[in-house]
Amino acid sequence: MNQGLWPGRIVLLLIAVLCCTGSATAQGRNSVFVEDLTWTELRDAVTSGKTTVIIPVGGVEQSGPYMALGKHDVRVRILSETIARNLGNALVAPVVSYVPEGDLDPPTGHMRFPGTISVPASAFRETLRSAARSFQLHGFKDVVLIGDHGGYQSDLKQVADDLNRIWAKTPARAHYIGAYYSATQIAYVAALRARGYSAAEIGAHAGLADTSLMLALDPRFVRSEQLRGAVQPGPAQGVFGDPRRSTAALGQLGVGEIVRETTLAIQADIQSSRGAARQVVNPARKR
Repeated sequence: MNQGLWPGRIVLLLIAVLCCTGSATAQGRNSVFVEDLTWTELRDAVTSGKTTVIIPVGGVEQSGPYMALGKHDVRVRILSETIARNLGNALVAPVVSYVPEGDLDPPTGHMRFPGTISVPASAFRETLRSAARSFQLHGFKDVVLIGDHGGYQSDLKQVADDLNRIWAKTPARAHYIGAYYSATQIAYVAALRARGYSAAEIGAHAGLADTSLMLALDPRFVRSEQLRGAVQPGPAQGVFGDPRRSTAALGQLGVGEIVRETTLAIQADIQSSRGAARQVVNPARKR
């Protein structure tokens, strides 16, 4: 070994490390995720006009023997990033993982399967309210609530309604965007039906639609060997639908519908709330 080469190699290694560090720093500053920013970077982002924050709600629950427990968390984080970038003036809060999933004693719903985590609905709503009020305190004017799971949609709406009562005399508004979840249940399902898949195969939980969406967003969370060789799907497996013909290409249909409908719904809701606020501040005078 030629010892004379070592100093040159060390210099090259240091240059590579510095380049990677600089790249990571730049990526952090360009991120839309709140947790990737420093407090001064977030302050400056809000000052420059990024006054919308999306609070994505996921959940940890069973999705059959072939899909990882963190399905909802992963999906809503990835989709929230795309939606925020489409909006152009939005950041994304950390995903809320702890959500109502059923009773503990005796266990009901998904709590009958190991790994599912549940919290009381009251604790869930208070967590969301406190998080939203934290963002409002630091200058965000529009707090958007979206959720990847159907069981807590009414809770998200209630929290948004509660916040808007609290914020009635402020510029801040909360927005429950049901279009995020409804897109998976209506437009996405319609697209699959148009391609010949039956409602029974598409399913309501961990079926063709659910599994294909996960394959499109992050296939690491789907165990392909178990999926293709799965026993007959059914309630005993925690599966409502038939996932065996799931593909990433089918999932992309859902991705497109969710991003498009959610982006449009957020824009429309913010515009509507701003118009309503102006009417309250400047009511039309009777002639």
